[in-house]
Amino acid sequence: MTLKERLTARYPKNISGEPFPLVPKMIATSLGFGYLPFAPGTWGAILAIILWLPLYLWANLETTYLCTSVAVAATIIAGTWASSESEKYWGKDPVVACVDETVGQWISLLPLCGGVNMIPWWEILLSLALFRFFDIFKPLGIRRMENLPRGYGMMADDILAGLYSVAILVIVNLFTVK
Repeated sequence: MTLKERLTARYPKNISGEPFPLVPKMIATSLGFGYLPFAPGTWGAILAIILWLPLYLWANLETTYLCTSVAVAATIIAGTWASSESEKYWGKDPVVACVDETVGQWISLLPLCGGVNMIPWWEILLSLALFRFFDIFKPLGIRRMENLPRGYGMMADDILAGLYSVAILVIVNLFTVK
């Protein structure tokens, strides 16, 4: 396969024939992270951690929780819209549209923002591993969420994957954080 064929297969074709506006494209691709090679969903989740880390390192836990919650809410709204727009240009659930993974990862980071003590760094990695596990394998009804129309289905499965990750992280924190 030639380089041109690989690039053509990797990036979605514009099925509408019209140019995709920059703002929804940047939101849908998580600031372009969805264009990175190999596992764009993982890159979208990594972007969430990169953007969240300064809060974790330098803000107090309440501020970190509040900012993460606001980011989740705003990204669910903007991401659902941008994901719906991306389907008009790229077809159903395009691989480069990874804003859903970004919001799902932020949801899975929420339990790391609470309590009195700073959560150990390894829980950030556990949060990523749990979220990606639920997002990739889609157990416990996650796959059914994809049946919702337009951007709702793209976002809902990752929101649920994030919530399942939260449940496990809360249990882990009950037994590890003192």
